Amino acid sequence: MGALTGLKILDFSTLLPGPYATLMLSDLGADVIKISSPDKKDIVADYPPYIEGTDITANQAWLGRNKKNLFLNLKTEKSKEIIHKLIMEYDIIIEQFRPGVMKRLGLDYETLKEINPKIIYCSLTGYGQTGVLKNNAGHDINYLARSGNMNYSGKKSTGPVLTNMQIADIGVGSLNSVIGILSAVYYRTQTGRGQYIDISMFDGLVSFNAMEGASFLVNGIEPKREETRLNGGSAYDFYETKDGRYLSVGSLEPKFWKNFCECIELPQLIEKTVMPNDVNSMKNIIRERLLTKTLKEWLEIFDEKDVCVEPVLTMKEALLEDEHIKDRKLVVDVEVPNSNGKIIKQMASPIKLSECPINYKETGYPLGYHTESILKDLGYSDEEISNMKTENVVDLYVKK
Repeated sequence: MGALTGLKILDFSTLLPGPYATLMLSDLGADVIKISSPDKKDIVADYPPYIEGTDITANQAWLGRNKKNLFLNLKTEKSKEIIHKLIMEYDIIIEQFRPGVMKRLGLDYETLKEINPKIIYCSLTGYGQTGVLKNNAGHDINYLARSGNMNYSGKKSTGPVLTNMQIADIGVGSLNSVIGILSAVYYRTQTGRGQYIDISMFDGLVSFNAMEGASFLVNGIEPKREETRLNGGSAYDFYETKDGRYLSVGSLEPKFWKNFCECIELPQLIEKTVMPNDVNSMKNIIRERLLTKTLKEWLEIFDEKDVCVEPVLTMKEALLEDEHIKDRKLVVDVEVPNSNGKIIKQMASPIKLSECPINYKETGYPLGYHTESILKDLGYSDEEISNMKTENVVDLYVKK
């Protein structure tokens, strides 16, 4: 039994934010059905590579883990009948369309709560359901830019820099959706009432301004690139080593700073503190020193010295070789269904529960795989399902 066994969720989302949110929920035991359009590509789920010997991509195998999925043309009247039947059991919805789309389809919260008043309905969008930007398209880079975060991130010489991390998508959209849904579930257990949840990736990034944002709202001083404690205005930074690798130095507190300076044999820097007035000249001294040894040599020096220094690892080093990641079981072996026992490695859930640990039952299936079985569970006959396929209401999975 999983922590969330008994929760049943319809997932109308695409790309990364919604699917990762429901991956977290399905890993915890929720029963998730992902609903996809048979004629609209999902650039994340369909993104290569494909797992050898299968017709499923690595992304879909990961994001679809422990889920079922259904091909459904939401523009048809018959699809509404199917959804109406499903929500009597699958009474939590997450959708990721622009505001107004689900209403035009007749599948908005106000409509569906008339059928099931206990429904919990989460809309995940870029800019939210209200405000002048609500209908704007956007991606991670846009939300990071408009929220103010990128105006003081990066280098003075280059401006903002890309990170290749989906901060708004996962760090805000996915996690806040999970928090919102579980909060609404708890409220429903107390009151019997469902509710609507409005999650905006942009909204969450506003508070990612964190300490600098709180300070600005009090003193009105704009933070600038490479002038604050965490954006390059202190010794807190990345430094190159002799072999072209990099170290991350986070020695902010006095004890860590002292230990770091002693390890690199520059004790004269201790009294300067991690953020002196001449920080750039001090960092140049540190850069020159760290360039005198390889990454491996420095790691041996810093080993068990309590300095908040870690290497910038490659993907292979992190996901396949790092002992801490192995100890924490952050990469797991999961079976690919219908593949004669094929096992692949996947990134694990970050949540660890002592009483009901995560059960990685199997990877995701190709999109549309469960269409026929779900429809039969709803009481539709083979003839009715065949007619729905002919009428372009559903599409049935066919192995490629």
